[in-house]
Amino acid sequence: MGSYRNIAGKFYVNGGGFTVERAKIKLGVAPTRDFAFNKEEAQKYKVLILDKIKAFGAEVVDIDDINNEGLLYDFSDLENVADKFKNAGVDGIFFPHVTYGTEHLVARVSKAVGKPVLIWGPRDEAPLEGGYRPRDSQCGLFATGKVLRRFNIPFTYIVNSRIEDKVFERGYKNFIAVCSAVNAFKKIRILQIAPRPADFWSVICNEGELLEKFGIQTYPITLHDVAVGIERVLKLKGEEYNRNFEYIISTMDCSKISSGSVEKIAALKTVMKEYCEREKCTAVIIQCWSAIIDMLGIMTCIANGMMTEEGIPTACESDMHGAVSSILLQEAAMRTTPVFFTDITNRHPENDNGELLWHCGNFAASLAKEGVKREAGHDIYLPPYCPGNGKWEIKGGDITICRFDGDHGEYSLLIGEGKGIDGPKTSGSYVWFGVKDWLKWEEKIVEGPYIQHCAAVHKKVAPVLYEACKYIPGLKADPVEPSEEEIKQWLRGR
Repeated sequence: MGSYRNIAGKFYVNGGGFTVERAKIKLGVAPTRDFAFNKEEAQKYKVLILDKIKAFGAEVVDIDDINNEGLLYDFSDLENVADKFKNAGVDGIFFPHVTYGTEHLVARVSKAVGKPVLIWGPRDEAPLEGGYRPRDSQCGLFATGKVLRRFNIPFTYIVNSRIEDKVFERGYKNFIAVCSAVNAFKKIRILQIAPRPADFWSVICNEGELLEKFGIQTYPITLHDVAVGIERVLKLKGEEYNRNFEYIISTMDCSKISSGSVEKIAALKTVMKEYCEREKCTAVIIQCWSAIIDMLGIMTCIANGMMTEEGIPTACESDMHGAVSSILLQEAAMRTTPVFFTDITNRHPENDNGELLWHCGNFAASLAKEGVKREAGHDIYLPPYCPGNGKWEIKGGDITICRFDGDHGEYSLLIGEGKGIDGPKTSGSYVWFGVKDWLKWEEKIVEGPYIQHCAAVHKKVAPVLYEACKYIPGLKADPVEPSEEEIKQWLRGR
């Protein structure tokens, strides 16, 4: 029985092998003024704002061609502004109030375009000699907020602040990530490979309700479809298969599993990717045990991790809600690092506020802790203990967890942040996770509507997820740590 050993450093995510395109967000920007305030000040601040935000990572679609001021203030421009944003395919709209603003036009454009809305106004300077105030931007925000509510339009706002203030940059970048998460959520289409394992009642979901309530689509296939695809791929051994095969043997120590097992893992990943590309699926759920073990003699873990590493989150045990969680979190992090789909498993043996984030071996290889050996090994829990598990501890640092879940027709999003901490070695892929008060987390998860499965990412994005829920009707933000008030304080710049 042949085997393959690690060939150091040949493929890297976002490097020479698997590349994941960063999220690209297009933002419509319609600075708004009011007839009663200074036009020159409005122009001055329009230019300052546009110059500032163009360095913040989103493509800006302005309205300079709509009228000679490039500002939203005239009712006759309403349709042209809305049409420009819709035709450009913007993911959100920013309405900087360069003076007081025209609140009814902001609301009408927002209603017509139907994308997330950000409002903000630059903090006013002292009144001029004689008491004249040229802008009154903050006052206009109060009026706009009320009219947006009248139109039933959810919105985000940045506290009245100066352009140079950190809170402005923080709020703007957070909103860009919100747009990324909301945009991806509304396009979710999940490749479902077989039904849930029979004993896993915890992952039961209402597919019809997910479609009716959130527009989440599912494309189901059988394990037979996958087996036939693997047989075809192994005969042809084309470019995609070869790339996957080379990635496995160059990234992991494969000395403990057979060459035939490596080939099947590479073929499985190839088949999953083919289906996703053909059926336009953005995530995958797979039964992963036990029928596929009997059919193929491998675990799916390494293939799942490779899919996730390429920006197509793949959730174990046919967990539909887990796949949705992973998509939201991946896009909230702007695709800057792979998510990992994990069990919340055990309390730390010594740290009362530590918890084990673990799964059989599906965490992306690129997340491995520096200096840790990445091993392709055998499962130790499920007979007949097949090969296909990734065995490595992943890096620590900032980690955000989320879980989209629901029952009885009500859905919420568990949101929490912590850090990777030291802990004892275990099997599979894992990281120990530290928080301020674990008992609050445990209580919230047990009392539900959540389960042990969640998505996690190496980035602090709780404020992004919290704001994103505003734009997903029927989904309630449920932060545990930081709390809702702590998230709001962060957004205020505290």
